[in-house]
Amino acid sequence: MSISKKIKASISQSSMIRKMFEQGILLKKKHGEDNVYDFSLGNPNVDHPEEFKKELIAVADEEIALKHGYTPNAGYPATRQSVARKISKTTGLKITADHVVMSCGAGGALNVILKSLLDPGDEVIILKPFFVEYPFYIENYGGVVKYAATKPDFSLDIDAISKAITRKTKAMIINSPNNPTGRVYSKKSIEELARLLREKGRVFKKPVYLLADEPYAEIVFDGLKVPSILKAYQNSIIAYSYSKTLSLPGERIGYIAVHPKIHDADDLVNALILCTRIMGFVNAPALMQRIVAKLQHVTVDVDIYQKKRDLLCQGLAKAGYQFTKPQGAFYLFVKSPMPDDVKFVHMLLQKNILVVPGSGFGSPGYFRIAFCVEDATIINSMDGFAAAIRECK
Repeated sequence: MSISKKIKASISQSSMIRKMFEQGILLKKKHGEDNVYDFSLGNPNVDHPEEFKKELIAVADEEIALKHGYTPNAGYPATRQSVARKISKTTGLKITADHVVMSCGAGGALNVILKSLLDPGDEVIILKPFFVEYPFYIENYGGVVKYAATKPDFSLDIDAISKAITRKTKAMIINSPNNPTGRVYSKKSIEELARLLREKGRVFKKPVYLLADEPYAEIVFDGLKVPSILKAYQNSIIAYSYSKTLSLPGERIGYIAVHPKIHDADDLVNALILCTRIMGFVNAPALMQRIVAKLQHVTVDVDIYQKKRDLLCQGLAKAGYQFTKPQGAFYLFVKSPMPDDVKFVHMLLQKNILVVPGSGFGSPGYFRIAFCVEDATIINSMDGFAAAIRECK
């Protein structure tokens, strides 16, 4: 065999999201763009803020020495300081540039963090349902994936998390707002989780790190706010991305932020910087670093996503589907009308509707809809959704 046995095995269980997205491309060629309703990929369709466009043009036109040269591995000091100021303002903590490392999106950030933390055999807890790439990220560095259930409404189940923690637990990953459920974990539940992790840290005489994957932190609805893990828990690390905040998923720009009093803070930050280099990222994209430094409090128009959520929820509820209304991100996790979610997803495919089976997120019996699409896609898909659920009765 020419490729790694591990990668060969991973290919067979790789992302159902991408598989459905690629299926959509073929269907669109066959039936036309307007006759295929593709809810497979979380690719933001809300336009960039005007401020981004202005800064992009300004930076492109500005005479800057080595504009496209290497940056420090941790990122430009001015950009890191800009990020630190925003976090300090929103959390009340004294965050400095020394606590920030710029990254190639949240995915790059999580890989750098896990590479920095894990020894072979260390356990990392993730919650079901989970973002499909988490197990791959953890296993990349010899980590062992441990799963914990969430409650029926996808909120944190502290008892389930407690049972998953062992002497080998090194870290836990949470994702709020969550992909695929849209759940925002409440301030109370984050505080309960923090108390649990502190307790387990005392019992095992070592820290359990809490990693927050936060690419959707500003995509929240109905006036909600995402509680800060930095305020709740000392041994916490944020992996952030501007992919959704500014609709820039292809530009791969984000950051890592660590609590200023995290265990072995200096060693950890030095490890993050080293791993940014040795993993081949070298540094976050230089041009994007200069731009986002000036856009720390700018976001896309989140009301557009909220209206899409409401449009989708109203249509599916009328058709008879069961779901928990998402509080953020742009995903709806719907209970499949039949136990076999993969079979039902294929039924929807016959209606030219592309969604992703819940099995791919570790939660069979559900399917995920990414509603970052045109309103017409949502509206015109409803006949197909209604027909599919009728066929199950």
